[in-house]
Amino acid sequence: MEKGRQVSMDRRAFIKTSAAGALAQLSVPLLVPSAGPENPHAESAPGITRTVKEIRDRIKPITAEERLQRQENARQLMFEQNIDAILMEGGTTMTYFTGANWGRSERLFAMVLPANGEPVYCAPKFEEGRAREQVGDARLLTWEEHESPFALIGEILRSGGMTTGTIGVEETTRYFVTENVGKAAAAASIVSGTPVTAGCRSVKSPHEIELMQIANDITAHVFAGSLKALKDGLTEREFGSTLTKMFSEFGVTGGALVLFGEASAYPHGLVKEHTLREGQIVLIDGGCSVEGYASDVTRTTVFGKPSEKMTAVWGIVRKAQDAGLAAAKPGVPGEDIDAAARRVITAAGYGPDYKYFTHRRSRRETCTATSRVSTLSGSSASVWKMKC
Repeated sequence: MEKGRQVSMDRRAFIKTSAAGALAQLSVPLLVPSAGPENPHAESAPGITRTVKEIRDRIKPITAEERLQRQENARQLMFEQNIDAILMEGGTTMTYFTGANWGRSERLFAMVLPANGEPVYCAPKFEEGRAREQVGDARLLTWEEHESPFALIGEILRSGGMTTGTIGVEETTRYFVTENVGKAAAAASIVSGTPVTAGCRSVKSPHEIELMQIANDITAHVFAGSLKALKDGLTEREFGSTLTKMFSEFGVTGGALVLFGEASAYPHGLVKEHTLREGQIVLIDGGCSVEGYASDVTRTTVFGKPSEKMTAVWGIVRKAQDAGLAAAKPGVPGEDIDAAARRVITAAGYGPDYKYFTHRRSRRETCTATSRVSTLSGSSASVWKMKC
């Protein structure tokens, strides 16, 4: 790798672009009246834009210039990590850097992003037209059905002078891809590309934060507005369909897991569908995607009058959430935020760990295990509070 390479944005400037102020949390009320033509809680929570048009008008797609800057940010991190190129398959990371939206199958569609040079794509020959539509004027190489895509990637590396270089592999790339690229470029060093890919994606720009906020605003608006559809005899599936339809009114794809009564006590419900009855808990867990940025919100309420125990437990969870939010500050490890919330739950007699309350707070995007919350070694996540 060329050691003296200049980049257009230094690391401090890159990080500063992610700064965002703390925003207050909004919630759905515990009580949902079971009678009457109008539900007084059906309005959106205070502070959320009231009309569908006003919210939709706020949606601005990620621009080509922003994606080019992301590539430049990746090159800067490659320089810092002594990585010569990043290899990635179709998926959210490729979309993040290029805008190309491509699902994964047995036929490899991949991109090599060099530290010095422009992206190069590898696609099946019979998909060339669709691939060209996705990548524009970028360099695109294709492979026939009887040919090896991995040999083609090896050729891309050779033509770029990276035969003996260090190749970072994006963290979700399938093992067989990594293995066969390693065979095709045997002299290259294959390493994790996570410091580069996650290093870019985990630091959100103001535009990204705004898109995330819009997704949360839409979700809060839909969840609050959906409460007037609750009625005795309603099934979980019927209410779920109502939510999906309401999301579509905002021009986004969204939906929710809906759980009534006993089913709400299980993280992902029960197989049997439940019908809503007076005094039952209603749990809504879902969200929507806005330009690829998703919300994931859970709201719990009661249809009719809640019991004393329901009210008490709801209050414990709310206090735990407030404690977690109060602990959430830039540089604070996710495990500390989780611990702040869990202390409230344990003190109320519902601990330790996940005996009664199964979920965790502030898990890093790159964590996939179900162990206690933690951040990557040597790192701490930037934290912001979304309105929802």
